[in-house]
Amino acid sequence: MIQDPLIMFTLLPAVGYLAGSIPFGIIIAKLHGKNLRSSGSGNVGATNVGRVIGRKWGYICFLLDVLKGAIPTAAAGWLIGAFDNVPTILQQGAWLSVGAGCIFGHVFNIWLKFRGGKGVATSLGVVLGIFPYFTLPGLCAFALWIIVTLVTRYVSAGSIAAAAMFFPAFVIFNIGKVNQLKLLGIFSVVMGLLVIIKHGRNIRRLLNGTENKIRSRPTDTQD
Repeated sequence: MIQDPLIMFTLLPAVGYLAGSIPFGIIIAKLHGKNLRSSGSGNVGATNVGRVIGRKWGYICFLLDVLKGAIPTAAAGWLIGAFDNVPTILQQGAWLSVGAGCIFGHVFNIWLKFRGGKGVATSLGVVLGIFPYFTLPGLCAFALWIIVTLVTRYVSAGSIAAAAMFFPAFVIFNIGKVNQLKLLGIFSVVMGLLVIIKHGRNIRRLLNGTENKIRSRPTDTQD
């Protein structure tokens, strides 16, 4: 078990950031002879991949973006001993720093001049990796994302709804432990706000009635 704070708060988050920075959308597009930055909305996320290359590849990109959040975060939890008992404040901080590294790697991608996607899929991976404290709330948020997206046909609306409900779901599923999991609670709020803020243009288009629906021709898209 890693207990050295220097490793916990520098090396592990750096690995998380580099993992999150893997631009799977760009890679998939290049394998198909496409420049994702100049196609569709220009976004590097799974939605634009699906629209430019095909739905199947959009799903594959989404899964890969989930995994690049889940695998480093779960591995970090195991390495620092966070799965053994209710994690200490130090363990929570280290665990969250790795998850944050994954998300920021996707959103502020070092290989793409610190521009990236909106972080929805990678954030889902991170919450699945912080087991079990974020896992069940994350699955509930994901279920809401599916429902809202199918009903409204707006991917962005589903993402915003899922981000907004994550903290309340965290509180519900961790009743009795919330005081011990203060850092996780703060992170759940910040992560949800980050996703919502990154959807600022989508929110304006939803209010104006100009947001792209699923299967419509894109002018911009979310993650």
